[in-house]
Amino acid sequence: MALLVSIFFGFVPMFLYAAFVYWLDRYEKEPKALLGAAFFWGVVIAAGGAFVINTAFGLGIYIFTNSETAAEFGTASIVAPIVEEILKGLAVGIVFLMFRKEFDSILDGIIYGGIVGLGFAATENTLYIYRNGYLEGGWGGLFLLVFIRVFVVGWMHAFFTAFTGIGFAISRLNRNTLIKIVAPFVGLGIAISIHAFHNTFGSLIGGGEGLIIGSLIDWLGWALMFGFIIWMIVYERNIVKKQLLEEVSAGVISQAQYQKALSPWTLTTAGLSGRATSRFYHACGELAHKKEQLKKLGDEGGNAAIVESLRMELASLAPQVR
Repeated sequence: MALLVSIFFGFVPMFLYAAFVYWLDRYEKEPKALLGAAFFWGVVIAAGGAFVINTAFGLGIYIFTNSETAAEFGTASIVAPIVEEILKGLAVGIVFLMFRKEFDSILDGIIYGGIVGLGFAATENTLYIYRNGYLEGGWGGLFLLVFIRVFVVGWMHAFFTAFTGIGFAISRLNRNTLIKIVAPFVGLGIAISIHAFHNTFGSLIGGGEGLIIGSLIDWLGWALMFGFIIWMIVYERNIVKKQLLEEVSAGVISQAQYQKALSPWTLTTAGLSGRATSRFYHACGELAHKKEQLKKLGDEGGNAAIVESLRMELASLAPQVR
């Protein structure tokens, strides 16, 4: 029973957090199947691989130093941040390389990085809640770990890996060859550094005081990231506003449809009006972003053809949408 409860509290809150991250993508939604694959990568490949590698390195440090303290500190502060962020970042890298047409903005990088991180957290939380919570402290320990892992530090892995996503997004949206090469590594380096700081700070201070101070620092970082996400949502709205105005003039969409496409709530409610309406407003966001890419990056990846295809789709759907 305790294991099932641990699995429930390990996974369900992270599913809800992932749904919130998906909801934040207001104007150009990422494919659910791709986000599901990213979450699964975090759950199985990143978390499973990290457990094996971290354990192996921890044993190696212990054998070499004959010190349990050195093994724990070395694993938490050096090995785990590097291994975990690389394994999580690989999922973002695969999306970047194989599904470039879906990687349209800085916000997309945050979304993919965050989703992978939440999948990783689901597995790690389950382990901590059961092993460090129930097995060491019974039901009281279990629910204490639920509170800590879900509410106090629940966003940490999503936060760390979001920086890797930002790095890949900057590379995706830049023409400069040096920036294209360097940006993903800079993003990964920031993710590893912040992760290492988080783990080291908790290890050095320890106890309730370390948890409180460390959590305050975490929450400050998350608040800044959330503020940046809001800024990115406003930025994407401006792209939609600018790029779809031409489609109104050309008669592809109506003025009323244009105004509705600008609303940050439209993609949440459009599905209530049927599949055609939902697809229409999704395509509006896609068209706006592809036109922006065509303007800034040229016809890389066939942007011009994609723009024309989306225009034709909108023209065919528009009469069905009020």
